[in-house]
Amino acid sequence: MVVVRELGTEDWADWRELRLAALRDAPEAFGATLADWQGEGDSERRWRARLDSGHNVLAHLDGVPAGMVSGMPRGHRVVLASMWVAPFARGRGVGDALVAAVVERAEGTVFLDVVRTNTVAAALYRRHGFVDDGPGDGDLRRMVRHPSRSRLAPRAHP
Repeated sequence: MVVVRELGTEDWADWRELRLAALRDAPEAFGATLADWQGEGDSERRWRARLDSGHNVLAHLDGVPAGMVSGMPRGHRVVLASMWVAPFARGRGVGDALVAAVVERAEGTVFLDVVRTNTVAAALYRRHGFVDDGPGDGDLRRMVRHPSRSRLAPRAHP
């Protein structure tokens, strides 16, 4: 069973554990590197500040930490960021639960950047009503979900 919970700044150690695992597992998927968050960058104060900057969610699968995501406010929009699902939990509904947690809380448009070659993640986002939004930047594909898109609605693609 997948259970999601919203984190507060007091949950910084839980967020830290999964974020470092994500940066080890999929360094190409994030704008930050593992080195950015280790050494001097690995402080309780910094982790708490990171959690204070948006809506942060952890997912557990059968009681084991299995994924994470953030919804970061940017004006009237929300950026879905820091999405990661642990390898053991992929394909088991964790990603769907995390995306839904951000989308359901957002009151307007949600956008994200995903590595172009990550077709599995792009398919996950499409299931939640995201569509491609322009050419993107470099190796990234920009996707957007407007409030009128229904959750988990299949879409035809040209």
